[in-house]
Amino acid sequence: MRILAVDTTTPHGSVAVLEEDRLLAEIGIASATTHSARLLSSIHFLLESIGIEIRGIDGFAVTPGPGSFTGIRIGLSTVKSFAFASGRPVAAVSSLRALAWKFRDFAVLAAPMLDAKKGEIYAALFEVSANGPAEVVPQGAYSPDAFLALLPTGRPITIIGNGIEICGDKIGVALGPHARFSLRSPFMAAEVGLLGREILAAGEGVSAEALEPLYFRKSQAEDRH
Repeated sequence: MRILAVDTTTPHGSVAVLEEDRLLAEIGIASATTHSARLLSSIHFLLESIGIEIRGIDGFAVTPGPGSFTGIRIGLSTVKSFAFASGRPVAAVSSLRALAWKFRDFAVLAAPMLDAKKGEIYAALFEVSANGPAEVVPQGAYSPDAFLALLPTGRPITIIGNGIEICGDKIGVALGPHARFSLRSPFMAAEVGLLGREILAAGEGVSAEALEPLYFRKSQAEDRH
């Protein structure tokens, strides 16, 4: 099974192609500008570089959120167009689950955090094992204090994501010596593809029409009404 995976939920956008559980290629670009200016060209370059046409893709994986509202819409609309034209299924993989899956080679507690703006973070706590990331603290939009209060004490917790900057020194105060700050790459298309493969292999992919965003809260524009 060949999978095209797309993530545009953060400024670290990425695209990957996988064949079964083997990563064939990945492009990651960190930029403050909109992903719409480069996503299609990145996909075209990636496929051309490995000699695969879009018709050779068996399924798609995409992050429906949480993250940037604009980024989510760009990624979903692009993947929806490919899936609709090809009739291929789509696996929706949370950006938080994808970040946690960066630690798939270890048995750890992982707390991915993403900047949700307005002083909040998108976050969750996962027990990561060979069976996948199991949710311990539910995914959602939290204030830093509210989320950190939900974390267990006395066990090492690995933190990853740009939400760390929003928390400031609060993580160290809450977790003390048990806080582990990861320096792993923020690009997550490969992890989206790996988790998406499991969804597609289980026959749980969805059609283009059924693909929905994962926001966890209203956008700033909606909040003004």
